[in-house]
Amino acid sequence: MTTPHAVIIGSGIGGLTAATALHRGGWHVTVLERAPSVEPVGAGISLSPNAQRALDVIGLGDTIRSLAAWQGDGGMRNPAGRWLARTNSAAAAERFGGPLVLLHRSVLIDLLRAGIPDTALHTGTPAQLVGAGSAGGRRAVVRTPSGDIEADLVIGADGIGSSVRSALFPRHPGPTYSGFTTWRVIAPAPGSPIGSQETWGRGALWGSHPLKDGRIYAYAAATAPAGAVAPDDEKAELLRRFGDWHAPVPGIIDAVTPDEVLRHDVYHLTDPLPSFHQGRTVLVGDAAHAMAPTLGQGGNQAIEDAIVLAHHLTPDGDLGEGTAAYSAARQPRTTAIVRKAAQVSRLMQLSSGPAAALRNGLMSTVSRLGPGLVLRTFDGIADWQPPQRTYAAGTKDGHRTRP
Repeated sequence: MTTPHAVIIGSGIGGLTAATALHRGGWHVTVLERAPSVEPVGAGISLSPNAQRALDVIGLGDTIRSLAAWQGDGGMRNPAGRWLARTNSAAAAERFGGPLVLLHRSVLIDLLRAGIPDTALHTGTPAQLVGAGSAGGRRAVVRTPSGDIEADLVIGADGIGSSVRSALFPRHPGPTYSGFTTWRVIAPAPGSPIGSQETWGRGALWGSHPLKDGRIYAYAAATAPAGAVAPDDEKAELLRRFGDWHAPVPGIIDAVTPDEVLRHDVYHLTDPLPSFHQGRTVLVGDAAHAMAPTLGQGGNQAIEDAIVLAHHLTPDGDLGEGTAAYSAARQPRTTAIVRKAAQVSRLMQLSSGPAAALRNGLMSTVSRLGPGLVLRTFDGIADWQPPQRTYAAGTKDGHRTRP
């Protein structure tokens, strides 16, 4: 039997996870990346237990868990520093079967790249889907500067501005602006340890999380017009917006240089796609279901997509049945998470004093009445299990049952 060929357009988290999972499953994979090199966009990423269990399938879950740095208390505060809701790392791990892991995106990208042959990744190669193919007939066709490539499967992992999505669903309105912008930084290790925490203000929030190497991954969000930029630099903008918030927020801002501050407007796909597949072509990650970062699930859901896709697309299986099963498994779940992230975004964007105070007061009250408010937000998300057996290095047969 001829080894089936999958072409992945995009070398982000979803694309590389799909490439690794399919390669392990017996596919020949080709990853096409427009950029001249694979440089991860962004600063840090949060991998929750659902993504860790998905990564178990390709042998990376335990490596990721070893990078967990959050120990002790954490939760949500107001800008003056008063706690609104408390939790701790042990409670999170017990509730969802694993720790919350914050790491630099480059670490994850490097781990995923190591899972495919060096010859599989082609950088500096823009690609365009010119034929989605048919599951029981003609192959899909991808156009590159070097010529057309025919493939048994094409995976659109080309992000929120996906050209593959536009080719499959030209009538879909595409992503819309969420109403807020974000900043992200990796700061040097502080003088004293901090726990994972978020602070909610009027139309703004700040998050600070420790990394394994002692540094801090921090992010901020605030309502702003689309396309707005700071009149001077983004560090100065952070100081204007968050410089009078509780410690360690001002110290983290002071510790970074202006060129270390990343700013991006947030767009999301609140209008669901009719499907995540068409013919021999499927979508994963932001191309399929871009979401606001308020639940920290964008990368996690891309990883889930890739692992579920590989589960349904065995080399000797029926491609049409497999792609349909992938859409059926992933679309309802990701649509619900996109909507939930948008709901949390709207709460974050409350900008009037009374509305923000009411929101924070309700958070505090509910937290006192039933501890674990922050954790309950992730029920049904972080407790997800992959559909296939999971891999664990060091076991006799290379497999283990799901936790």
